[in-house]
Amino acid sequence: MNQTLLFLIPLLPLACAVLNMLFGMRLPRLVAETLAVSGVAASFLLTLLFWGYADGAGTHALLGTWLPVGDITIPFALHFDALAAPMTLMVTGVATLIHLYAVGYMHDEEDYARFFGLLNLFVFAMLAIVLADNLLVLFLGWEGVGLCSYALIGFWYQKSENARAGTKAFLVTRVGDIFLAAALLWLFALTGTLEIAAINARAASFAPEVLTALTVLLLLGACGKSAQLPLMTWLADAMAGPTPVSALIHAATMVTAGVYLLCRLFPLVSLSPDGMAAIAVVGALTALYAATCALAQREIKRVLAYSTMSQVGYMFLAVGAGSVAGAMFHLLTHAFFKAALFMAAGCIIHLAGGENDILRMGGLFKRGPRELFWVFLAGALCLAGAPLTGGFFSKDGILLAVYTQGTPLFLALWGIGLLTALLTAVYTFRLVYLVFAGEPRGHGHPHDLPLLMRRPLWPLALLGLCGGLLNLPPLVGGHEWLTHRLGTLAGREILAGHSIEWALAGLATGLVILGWGFARWRYGQFRGEQENRASRFLLLGWRADALVDLLFVRPFTAMAGLCAIGCDRALVDATLDGLARQTTACGERLRGLTTGRVSTYLAGFVWGFLIILGWFLLALVK
Repeated sequence: MNQTLLFLIPLLPLACAVLNMLFGMRLPRLVAETLAVSGVAASFLLTLLFWGYADGAGTHALLGTWLPVGDITIPFALHFDALAAPMTLMVTGVATLIHLYAVGYMHDEEDYARFFGLLNLFVFAMLAIVLADNLLVLFLGWEGVGLCSYALIGFWYQKSENARAGTKAFLVTRVGDIFLAAALLWLFALTGTLEIAAINARAASFAPEVLTALTVLLLLGACGKSAQLPLMTWLADAMAGPTPVSALIHAATMVTAGVYLLCRLFPLVSLSPDGMAAIAVVGALTALYAATCALAQREIKRVLAYSTMSQVGYMFLAVGAGSVAGAMFHLLTHAFFKAALFMAAGCIIHLAGGENDILRMGGLFKRGPRELFWVFLAGALCLAGAPLTGGFFSKDGILLAVYTQGTPLFLALWGIGLLTALLTAVYTFRLVYLVFAGEPRGHGHPHDLPLLMRRPLWPLALLGLCGGLLNLPPLVGGHEWLTHRLGTLAGREILAGHSIEWALAGLATGLVILGWGFARWRYGQFRGEQENRASRFLLLGWRADALVDLLFVRPFTAMAGLCAIGCDRALVDATLDGLARQTTACGERLRGLTTGRVSTYLAGFVWGFLIILGWFLLALVK
């Protein structure tokens, strides 16, 4: 089979996006929707078909030369290996189910061609990141997901808050992109190439301080896309977009791009102990920060948004602990159950008549479709890390990797990870009880959900529950399939005795039970929530937006005002306006001489003649 056929995987969604954007509104709605779904589904099937190409060192597919500059040629090439293959399968598979869900969710949307065109383009951009052979193709996809997130978050731009949310996501992620671009240029200056494999191979020759600086730049770039501290303020506001967009951003694209970048360049970043520690610290602190914020959120999708931020923090923590397999394992299981949770949340909002506030819901178990409860509960159990679910095994693997590092720093981070796990169980079961338990508190009414909104939920819920099979540890009779599949790309080997593993698993189980018990005691019977300064502080995300406004926005606004008023208006405009006024005044005075009277002109002629005559006489005297 021709290797260049690998390019069909990203190019099919791109082609469908172009067709929908150009001709979608002229096509019957069913044709446009079928085109969008079939493009991503075909990519999923092709990934299955090409699965064997990822064996060994993988397959390199060259489409052509992209940028020839002197002696340097940058190819448009893909690399399909053991790391890219499961990621590609997850992106295309989950995105296919989200596209099917979107057909039902957006059935009343008039601008459907723009929506599905952007959704397809989003998938193409993420696949460009995953399959890129060199950093320039990766950066193309990196900027593509940023552009699509801006357009999709602000899709309903008629409301100013939606447009502002899209703009905020675009600007904050661009900050991270600057650091990534700097890292790319520096790597090109050091190696003369942008090929990822070549850069990883030459990384050992870099000076230690250069490795640390490059790792920090890559980390900051990843923080922008993955909404990690300090570039995390955009993610909660991204819930302004339609629910399928939220599911796609949080599950299959965008926020996982930063994790994948660090995993793809792990041979480089792993050479810097300080850089690895920085990645772990950022991940642990973000996980704790987001979990505390989720405890006080009232909007259902904002709870899930902060939970995504927290779970991606675990993935960063795994990379910092040296476990690429652990990060990828949690990335995959999280994609399944988080997509199910977001799509179920969209169904809940639909049943609640557009209500987002969980304090105004309740009673959905009694009056709503029971299948929605079971799907949401399955996703919630995975998120909370309940025993035997995919989330339990993947999160437990990360905590084990952190614990076995053994240094005081990583033991402290392990403690933060445990505390975050407890908080995760609390806010997850809080969400379940407030939405489904008790009596109805809102004005929604039970009615049937479209079939396409219900059916995609079940495969995702089942994948989330059974996702632990992807990397089931030997402790429970597994063979760690994903770790063996990744081979040398899996990171360091996690060595721990079974007694330690059982102890950590028991501790994690105890934390889930404790979190569930607290949530049941506090929210099993709805008694309202009194807002105080602490809850308000958490509700506003530790007032991070206010801090950014104080440290960056206001000084920038003041500087811009100074330049606009002090420099532009007072100096530039005043000088030009003054010259214009003087020129006009001179013209007005000269215009007074043009009276149109012959006598005036004769007098002017005589006076001019006398002046010239006087000048000549003075010259003769001298």
